[in-house]
Amino acid sequence: MTLAEIREFLEEKSSLYNRPAFIAQDPVSVPRSFDRKENAEIGGFLAATLAWGKREQILVSARRLMGIMDHDPYGFLTGASPEELAVATRFCHRTFNGADAHFFFLALRNLYLRHGGLEAVFTRGYREGGSVAAALSHFREVFLEPGAPARSLRHVADVRAGSAAKRLNMFLRWMVRDDHRGVDLGLWKGIPPSALMLPLDVHTGNVSRKLGILTRTQNDWKAVEEVTAALRLFDPRDPVKYDFALFGLGRFEGF
Repeated sequence: MTLAEIREFLEEKSSLYNRPAFIAQDPVSVPRSFDRKENAEIGGFLAATLAWGKREQILVSARRLMGIMDHDPYGFLTGASPEELAVATRFCHRTFNGADAHFFFLALRNLYLRHGGLEAVFTRGYREGGSVAAALSHFREVFLEPGAPARSLRHVADVRAGSAAKRLNMFLRWMVRDDHRGVDLGLWKGIPPSALMLPLDVHTGNVSRKLGILTRTQNDWKAVEEVTAALRLFDPRDPVKYDFALFGLGRFEGF
């Protein structure tokens, strides 16, 4: 296919999957379940953190984690006693265990009580560094401030070490994009959609290679940069809208 044909194909598939019917069986349903901005962003961040493995299990685990916080993540994390926060030690999702959940509770509490919250931290990193990569690096530095257990480091992507940061980029897509299609929430205004990076995983990577818009064989940060640059040729203002197409083609159509 020519670039023009690829663009037309991806536009069609993005429109197909970027609609409310997509929400029910996707982790974005977790932040979508909240009215309060802080609850949506905390719920979204934790749901994205758990987003690997079977989607059904991801949703079960994410909703269980919301239940631990009485379905009020912001109120719980900012108001709970140390003993109440320790309830997280009972949680487990695949390799994300109770020690990881407890640290994430402490780190999020620190973000909101000392740094203005998730939006403030990501936006500050973006403005100071001028890129989403800088925002991700700044976030990781601040998030780990309380002192993470060594085992928990694997759950906080490090783009400086080459991580594709799929789950964090997906979370940013949810928070930043506002196309009025009813899927992404568009709660944050300090990072433009044009700066977002593709949430690169097995599905989006394989489809991108088959379409010829990604040549790098590893799913790492360099691959994220390469494929996002290609998507910006199709829509420089909103390149990651094509995440819907690339993921849907791989996950649901076996492209």
